[in-house]
Amino acid sequence: MRRPVFILNGKSYLYVVKINRVGILDINNILKKFEDLKVLIVGDVMVDAYVWGKVSRISPEAPVPVVMRGHTENRLGGAANVALNIKSLGAMPIMCSVIGEDENSRIFRQMIRDLGMPEEGLIESPERMTTCKTRIIAGHQQLLRVDQEDDNYIGEELENALWQRIQALVNQSNISAIIFQDYDKGVITPGLIDKVISLGNTWNIPTLVDPKKRNFNHYRNATLFKPNFKELTEGMHIELVKTDFDGVHEAAKILQRQSGFRMVMITLSEHGMLISMDNEYKVVPTLARDVADVSGAGDTVIAVASLCLATGLDSYDTARLANLAAGLVCEKVGVVPVEKEWLVNYSD
Repeated sequence: MRRPVFILNGKSYLYVVKINRVGILDINNILKKFEDLKVLIVGDVMVDAYVWGKVSRISPEAPVPVVMRGHTENRLGGAANVALNIKSLGAMPIMCSVIGEDENSRIFRQMIRDLGMPEEGLIESPERMTTCKTRIIAGHQQLLRVDQEDDNYIGEELENALWQRIQALVNQSNISAIIFQDYDKGVITPGLIDKVISLGNTWNIPTLVDPKKRNFNHYRNATLFKPNFKELTEGMHIELVKTDFDGVHEAAKILQRQSGFRMVMITLSEHGMLISMDNEYKVVPTLARDVADVSGAGDTVIAVASLCLATGLDSYDTARLANLAAGLVCEKVGVVPVEKEWLVNYSD
């Protein structure tokens, strides 16, 4: 079987089978180009907190396990995981979001400082709480998740403050791509969507959208729209089968026609992804060899796609590399960013 990646003169290349032609991608050269890029990430950031422990008995108070608390860990979550992927690939992420004035905001800021990521896109407000998802884990089993969040839309004053911050960053920072990473926690509002996409198009900056249900139909004229299959069917109120690729493509064409998207990329979990541009589509099969955890794969896809489009790769090359990266993170347990070395060294 032909390997997806081969080595020639010490450099890694990715086989790409295109419509009507066969080509290769120079992975090393692409990764080198990533290092010059800055990506603005607009969306819902959060703290992912983990409490690990052991269970040896059932509580006498209720039929629930008693967890003997062990170690704890905080990780960057939500849109901040997209930022982790961007940074891991050598580019500079700038997160634009609203967080609270609370302990979780202090934890969040300290984590991004420790990673050397900029903070100027973050706005703190006493009106909001910083989203935190706390997972209680015994062994390899998650027993409970406790969420702290305010998922109402931010108010007009906060929206205007965030918009002014985004404008300033685009004007001053030579932004290469803009990502909307939407988790339905209220930071991304319809008004902000319209203004930021218009700004990106004015500056000829690729705008990419990873949507959720509430704002699904508010996005217009973005460069790339990337729902997963569930988001596609729920957002469009249609019934489809994942393997009905012609049907999925018809839905993608409707989105492109109605909302002015240049490309629509639909992730299909174990069936890979479908990329639609104009009247053509291509299905890229999944490359994961041993799926351990699909968490965070969508974050990796949008991160890699933003960097690929910013370097001028076409739609299919973008989908091919993003799909490879997603498959690699699915082989790891937990939410982890893709590493450059994984892309360079991958082979069947």
